[in-house]
Amino acid sequence: MKDSYMQRKEDVVRNWYIVDADGMTLGRLATKVAHVLRGKHKPTFTPHIDGGDFVIVINASKINLTGDKLDKKIYYNHSGYTGGLRERTARVMKENYPVEMIERAIKGMLPKGRLGRQMYKKLFVYADQEHPHQAQQPVEMKVN
Repeated sequence: MKDSYMQRKEDVVRNWYIVDADGMTLGRLATKVAHVLRGKHKPTFTPHIDGGDFVIVINASKINLTGDKLDKKIYYNHSGYTGGLRERTARVMKENYPVEMIERAIKGMLPKGRLGRQMYKKLFVYADQEHPHQAQQPVEMKVN
């Protein structure tokens, strides 16, 4: 009987993908990108190995949220000091920090710990159309 396949980190082949977030829903985009960053789209997926690909997200400022989330969803930050809690609505985040909004959504879907931080480093988010990764020749990734 043949054992199940275990990928080694030396054998990982990484591709570059580009996703246009224009008009897309935040959660649907984040789940698809997190899936690719983990490497679950590959038949060689191994849970304890970072076998994922690089993902570039452009037009982050044109992302959509459904329902009343623009006004009701709140992002929290805490400085660690007494009274240091800062709250921002999704509308403020979309207007002023669209890159952070998408990064937070995707990071929350990755594993916690060293492996998740390693996967997160392969994500690049840009607010507009321009990005400095033309040399990597990224392939367009369709997200339904």
